[in-house]
Amino acid sequence: MTPELASVEIVRRKHGARLRLRVKPGGRRDRLVGPYGGALKLEVQAPPDRGKANAAVIALLARLLDVPRSAVVLVGGTTSQDKIVEIQGIDAEALCKRLLGRGVRASST
Repeated sequence: MTPELASVEIVRRKHGARLRLRVKPGGRRDRLVGPYGGALKLEVQAPPDRGKANAAVIALLARLLDVPRSAVVLVGGTTSQDKIVEIQGIDAEALCKRLLGRGVRASST
């Protein structure tokens, strides 16, 4: 993992990489906020109602990482702000590069 992403935990998996997220539903816009306590913080406009926020998170990550929506799988935290997603078909190094391309930097704390 690159030093710039040292504060974001990315776990290698057989068919991809896992990433911890902290999600703020009901936000002003869909956006990547940055590192947050070992996770990547996202904000989505969708409310936390009947999976709407989860669908928005998947769509946002797919767009940010330039992968199909079907490659982003929510594997934990469906009803929590803290989620775990697996990005299939991309290795941890490629995931780091794509996040760096989106301006993710290590937190100052």
